[in-house]
Amino acid sequence: MKNIQINHAQKGFTLIELMIVVAIIGILAAIAIPQYQDYIARSQVNRVVGEISALKTAAEENLMRGVIPTGTEASNNIGFPGSSLLSAFAISFQNDGSGSLQGTLGESASTAVSSGTVTISRTDAGVWSCSVSGVDSAFVPAGC
Repeated sequence: MKNIQINHAQKGFTLIELMIVVAIIGILAAIAIPQYQDYIARSQVNRVVGEISALKTAAEENLMRGVIPTGTEASNNIGFPGSSLLSAFAISFQNDGSGSLQGTLGESASTAVSSGTVTISRTDAGVWSCSVSGVDSAFVPAGC
C-alpha cells in the first residue's frame, strides 16, 4: 500500500493580513477624500468663472449698440441661462462702458467656496479683468 500524503495548504487570509489591507485602505482614503474635495471646489470656481466670462461678448455687443446692460433686464438681454452654483448674479455697467458681471456662489457649491464671489470687470477702455473673493487662494483660477 502506498502512503498518500495530504497537503493541507492554507486557505483564505489570516486576520492580520485582513487588518493590514483595511489599514492601507484607510490611509489611502484619508489622503484621497480631502484632495477630491479640493478638486471639486477648484472646478466649481473655474466653472463659474467660465460661465460669467462667456457673457463678456454679449455685454460688449450691447455696449457697442449703445445699450447699457444693468439690472435684472440685462440678464435677459445678455442671455445668462443661470447656474445651479450661483445664489445671486448681478450686472452693472455705467454710461462710459465700465462695469461688472458678478456672481455669488450659493449653497449648492462646495462648502469651501459657498460664499465666494466672482467678478468680471470692464474698464471704460474696454479691458476686462477677473477677481475672486471670499475663497481660499488655492481655489482661484490662474487667470484671476
